[in-house]
Amino acid sequence: MVQQDPHETRQLVQSLEAASKKDNRRDKKSFSCRKSTFRVAGSDNISVDSWKFNDWDYKRPDLPTYARGLFTTKLKDGRREICTRGYDKFFNVGEVNNTQWENIETNTRGPYELSVKENGCILFISGLEDGTLLVCSKHSTGGRSDVAVSHAQAGERWVESHLEKVGKTVKELATELRSMNATAVGELCDDDFEEHVLAYDENAAGIYIHGINFNVPEFATMPSAEVHQFADKWGFKKAQFIVLDEITAVKEFLDTCAETGSWNGRDTEGFVVRCRMQEGPSEPSRDWFFKYKFEEPYLMYRQWREVTKAVIAGKLPNIRKHKKITEEYLLYARRQLAKDPKLAKLYSKNHGIIAMRDGFLNERGLKGSEIIAMENESGESATRNVVLVPVSSIGCGKTTVALALVKLFNWGHIQNDNIGKQKNKPKRFVLELTNAMALSPVVIADRNNHQKRERKQLMDDVTEVVSDTKYVAIQWVHEPHQLDNLRHVTRDRVLSRGDNHQTIRAATENLGTITGIMEGFLNRFEAVDTDREPDINFHEVINLNIGPSRDSLETVIIRLHELFPKIVERLPSSEEMDAAIEAALSDYQVTEDLSWTSDKKHEKDKKKNNTVEQRGTKIQDPALLVKQIEYIGISVPTPAIHDLLGSIFPAGGSDDAFRSKTYNHLLNSRRIQPNFHVTLIHRSQSQEHADIWKYYTDRYVQRMNEREPGDPTTSPKLAHARVRVERLIWNDDIMAFVVRLLPDTSGDEDENNNNNNNDNNSPWPCVNPVPHITVGTSRPEVKPKESNTLLQEWLQSGAAPGTGLYEAEIPGYQVLEGAIYHVMKRGK
Repeated sequence: MVQQDPHETRQLVQSLEAASKKDNRRDKKSFSCRKSTFRVAGSDNISVDSWKFNDWDYKRPDLPTYARGLFTTKLKDGRREICTRGYDKFFNVGEVNNTQWENIETNTRGPYELSVKENGCILFISGLEDGTLLVCSKHSTGGRSDVAVSHAQAGERWVESHLEKVGKTVKELATELRSMNATAVGELCDDDFEEHVLAYDENAAGIYIHGINFNVPEFATMPSAEVHQFADKWGFKKAQFIVLDEITAVKEFLDTCAETGSWNGRDTEGFVVRCRMQEGPSEPSRDWFFKYKFEEPYLMYRQWREVTKAVIAGKLPNIRKHKKITEEYLLYARRQLAKDPKLAKLYSKNHGIIAMRDGFLNERGLKGSEIIAMENESGESATRNVVLVPVSSIGCGKTTVALALVKLFNWGHIQNDNIGKQKNKPKRFVLELTNAMALSPVVIADRNNHQKRERKQLMDDVTEVVSDTKYVAIQWVHEPHQLDNLRHVTRDRVLSRGDNHQTIRAATENLGTITGIMEGFLNRFEAVDTDREPDINFHEVINLNIGPSRDSLETVIIRLHELFPKIVERLPSSEEMDAAIEAALSDYQVTEDLSWTSDKKHEKDKKKNNTVEQRGTKIQDPALLVKQIEYIGISVPTPAIHDLLGSIFPAGGSDDAFRSKTYNHLLNSRRIQPNFHVTLIHRSQSQEHADIWKYYTDRYVQRMNEREPGDPTTSPKLAHARVRVERLIWNDDIMAFVVRLLPDTSGDEDENNNNNNNDNNSPWPCVNPVPHITVGTSRPEVKPKESNTLLQEWLQSGAAPGTGLYEAEIPGYQVLEGAIYHVMKRGK
């Protein structure tokens, strides 16, 4: 049993309220959520709030909760309560970094519970304060005026039907769930109400209970065996599951089922796998789900549904896979629609889909899995008209991989940057692509294609000329938690490339211009979403992580060999791939300046930019770069800070849970900072402490001028520093370590300079009254700089009872080795 902590719930609702007032359509660095309020029919005037994040935000590391389906309410005494809680958003194998097989194998432990993924609509069932049973769909309580019966209302009817069979009442169920502080999660599978892809006859229809979640911010759920006991007690249907102890056995089982897309003789969409996840040795383990969706025959059935709807709407059907059998199915479907015109109207409303499909399969005397097996045996595969579509931002390695593929296979390669500035450039790009398709079975559409509109334009225009084109996305994944590493890698690549790029002159342009261009691409990046247009038209998506281009090349080739064995007939050797990458890196040279700043206006601007001649190489003027500095700080090792926190708040729990609640909230809501530093001086303090600001900026200019010729570095280490961590101070909103700056014993300059207004033995002035390291804040509106207010209150009153302040001393203190860096304004 897991009960709610009113403090945690209040903080969660405050974070959600703040996020609901944001608009992140223009600022993708932040997240927002949509709040909807519903009156609960039949209750004592109770209303509930639904909170919905954008689907793509669930990949971020900084959401206050990852529940997909969350409802809160206000109790009679004014306290906030989570009344309904869905699963944490879970992803398919390979869809995000955590669900790459190598990470699943490393970070998870059993037992692994594999539940059949039922094919219906999700429902949440919970109890309210007055004994009312609340039945919700993903984000709604029902009662919509635009539909005859909503999902939630259909669910309510089915709940009553299930309870009637076991002689229980709706109020009894509500009371039981409320006493458990839990939400029952089920799948409504009823073809009479709404058809999906897999069939449920009269005996199979109903609500399949597949989870019971505790109503708390951090995901906590009951084992499947206990879920089955609950379903039996209350008359619900049960999702089948098996338990395996080892991840190797899990992978073998799933791969075997995927060969036919079925289990126990029944077609199924896939499995949900439940286990425990631990992302680091110092991190606590937690309940965690991932899914394994079968591509076939589910995707073939889905394609049949979509092409039938296209025919009914008078549109040209888009046949991506299974061309021969789908054309045969469409002949059958057209005959049925011609015989009975009423079928078209019903089909458009998702009725008759399964009957149409089953009629065709019965006429052919085949199962869907048998069709897939026959296609595999016959080797049905494309032999030409394949377009590889990179989806990336600048510096990911798309052109390097493209040139290596050309070296190995002599495929067509159209580089958007080579076309130059002209009207209707996208049309010209497609013209060259389609010309190349006449000469080569595979053509690479080498541009970033980082927005949906670009991908739509490409597919629409190419398909108009070559209707049977197969598009394969090669996507460099841009998950939020990977962006810092992606920035680091791509900027290093662009800067090291210098002027050897058509559109970015890294050796001669100022850093602000270059990083501004790159940040623009990152901010505009729209990941591939194969559930929606235009990305639904991709034949395949090959996901790559930012890293060595040699690894990316091998991943792409292996998958293309699996997809198109008649085109990629053999896998090149490791030596051949090594040589191809080497050639791509060494042979590539820019022959024409097509950079964004190469026109006459920008040529004038170049005379005013931040560059000077130094040792024969153009680099940025350090005196001008100083204007871009945001603050000066001492960076300290992140693992050491996490170890200190772990020693104060052990994973097994503290004897005083009240003292631990802020830390638990920061940890569970992912509000602990990703890295840590001691701020020495911020730009906003530069006028008040002009001498200290000048001291650090002069040192920055000195370090910049000491660079080797041609070194593009603009973030040099200013000095070594030592920090002693002495105690941890916190309240409900913010947590910070108090530190002392120690004398430098590394041999760096200025060791005996005693300007520090905090410690006369340290050479490093700090303008904050109490040098500190901010650990995290409870919600976005509490800014890290408020650590200064926290520590001033602590100096005045200490952590006495009733002050709302807490304190923990570090036994023996802890000395950390750090480095002084400047930090530029965001985007600089």
